[in-house]
Order: sequence, then structure tokens, then C-alpha cells
Amino acid sequence: MNTDLHTTSNKLRVRRQQVMSFIGVTILYIGLTACAASPERSSHEQRYELTGKVVSVDKAERRVVVAHDEITGFMDAMIMPFTLKEAEALDVIAPGDRLSATLVVDGEKSWLENPAITKADSSSGSAGSINEAIEPSPGDAVPDLSLVNQDGKPIRFHGFQGKALVVTFIYTRCPLPEYCPLMSSNFAEIDQLLRHNPQVRERTHLLSISVDPAHDTPQVLRRYGAAYVGDKNNRVSFADWEFATGTPQEVQRVAQFFGLSYYTEGDQIVHSLRTVVITPEGKIFKIYKNNEWKPADVIRDLESLITQK
Repeated sequence: MNTDLHTTSNKLRVRRQQVMSFIGVTILYIGLTACAASPERSSHEQRYELTGKVVSVDKAERRVVVAHDEITGFMDAMIMPFTLKEAEALDVIAPGDRLSATLVVDGEKSWLENPAITKADSSSGSAGSINEAIEPSPGDAVPDLSLVNQDGKPIRFHGFQGKALVVTFIYTRCPLPEYCPLMSSNFAEIDQLLRHNPQVRERTHLLSISVDPAHDTPQVLRRYGAAYVGDKNNRVSFADWEFATGTPQEVQRVAQFFGLSYYTEGDQIVHSLRTVVITPEGKIFKIYKNNEWKPADVIRDLESLITQK
């Protein structure tokens, strides 16, 4: 009898240890899952709810273009590209789908997370597409395209020959920090670096072109540009860096020549990124197709062009 009790007691002890071990493993698993699901957030993050219709999907860049509704307290309704944090969602999402997600803005970065996708009704027709421009190549001559600058004065691309020209595309209402604001900040840094290199500066010109001609009039561009071109004494001069617009047809011709993907729907705009370095002879030298380039890269390009002459 005592032997049976002792054996039963041992079995109960072993069973209890097995149960406690299982509970311990389960609690650890839940804890790890909770930690993985709730990463530490930056104190600078701003979070907004976004809803809209998907226009296009770029899996390689983990990017979706969304015709989104007004984002209260942050952005009017427009068409914009966004980085999608959850890569697996890119295998499901498609043009025409409805998307709800959280837009996170943290300093110079932004992205979408926690996407909820509603598949498009196949009977509802096409969702629209981005107009893919033909890509120019290094060595191609830039045509004598025309625009107007921030003072309302006509400018032509051949008028810049004799100087290296650096061109980028923006629009003043763009709120995402890693798109147009980053392009303008990079150009401001290039402008400052050139002030310390007079030999290159005197043979270089910067040009920021708006793809929102309906809103970005010369007056709007002058106000916008003044925040970037001022020197340490707050003197504003557009002698070395101009901001340009034009008629919708003129802007579209320029954008398409430089390979800018360009899509409009009413007064909403989406565009890809292009920054182009042009030789003093008016030919394509380098094309930067994204936002990963640094001001130092362009300075090296300019030094190569100017000092080899």
C-alpha cells in the first residue's frame, strides 16, 4: 500500500512538473509574441488613419500609390506614394483595392502599417494607371524645353548651357518628409556646399521644377523657395537656384523627357522621383531615380564635370 502511494505521489510530482513546464513555455511564447507585435515606438512618431483606393503597386520598392481621402490634421485628399511596412501585404494588394492603414510619420521617414485591404470588384473597371515615361540615357541631349521661374520670367534649358545643371521635381504641398521636402533639403545642402567651392559654384545651376502647376504659381514658388535659398544673413537670392513651373503641357513635356512617372486625376498628383545632372553641353550625365542619393554624390558629379574641363 505504501509502495503504491509512493508511486502515485511520484507520478503526480512528475505530472505537476510537466504541467508547469508547459505553462512556462506557453507564457514565454505569448510574451515573445507580444514583444514582437508591439515594437518600441519613437517619441517623435505621428500617427494618422488613412483610407483610399490603390492606384499602383511596386513590390520591388515596397511602395503603393494611393488616391487617399483627407487625412484629418495632416494632408488634403490627393494621390501619393507610400512605403508599406508589411511586405506580405504586397502579395495581396492590387490596383483598385480599397486600403485602410495607419500612416506613421517619424522625422524624415514615413510608412504605412496595419493595412486592411478590401478587394476591388472586378466588374467596376480599371483603377487607372501611371503614365510611364520613356527613360533617357546618359549622353542624350536635353531639348530646349521651356518653363517660367519664380519671378514669372521665361526660362529655357538651352539657356543654361555653359553651366552644369542639376534638376529635381517637387511640389510645394507634398507633406511626406522623404519625398519633395527631402529633395528640397538636399538641394539646400548642395547650395551651401557649393558656397565653399567657388570654382564649381560659378559653373553650376540648380533647378527645382513643380509638377503642380495649377497650385504652384510663380508667387507660390517664390515664397516656398525663399525658405531654402537664404544665406546666413537671411538674404534671399535665386541667382544660383531657381524654382520653375509652366503650363500643364510644358511641365508634362519636361517630366516625361526626364523619365518621371506622372499621373493626374483632377487636381490630385502622384509622381516618382528624379534628380538629373546635366553637363555644361546640355547632355544627360547622371540620373538618380529615388531618394537614396546624398548631396555629396551630386557634388562629386559636379566636381568631375567642372574640373575635367
